[in-house]
Amino acid sequence: MSRSPEVPPKRNRGPVAGPGNRRALLAAAREVYAESGPGAPFSAVARRAGVGQGSLYRHFPDRIALAAAVFEENVAELEALAAPEDAHLADLFDAIVAQALPSSAFIELTTSHRQDPTVRHLGERFRALVDRVVARERAAGRIGAHVDTEDVVLVAGMLATELARAEPAARTEVARRVRALVHRAFAP
Repeated sequence: MSRSPEVPPKRNRGPVAGPGNRRALLAAAREVYAESGPGAPFSAVARRAGVGQGSLYRHFPDRIALAAAVFEENVAELEALAAPEDAHLADLFDAIVAQALPSSAFIELTTSHRQDPTVRHLGERFRALVDRVVARERAAGRIGAHVDTEDVVLVAGMLATELARAEPAARTEVARRVRALVHRAFAP
């Protein structure tokens, strides 16, 4: 009887592996939760990322920390998108739609933990970037004076929530309808 060749154990690369493991965990989390929803086993994220449970818990002690890290990346992406002077509110809504479609499980997790300090901080960052875009849109005459930051934040939340609740096949149509409503409601 022949023995299968021994597979050498993975060498522990120590702290140098940390940033790569974190990136792999975030990418895996996006996939796992998009496929299985908010009830997906936390351990499935580690398996998909190809790292051990210890690495998962070192980076993200619980689902909320993981969801907040995903939204941290999303908010940073939105901040970069909104930074140029020629960025429009429509661009922001398009990016929110693109982020919400694969992130519906994370939306459910974070909305139920709004008072978590990390989640609350991400909300504050989002409001600040919306405030800049609203001021720019109003100055350019693209939205009415009746529209304020809280209106846009509310619509963004409603949009993300509706996309998360909609059947996957209907999400594009839901996004189109919300955009049309917002366009009419925010018109000068």
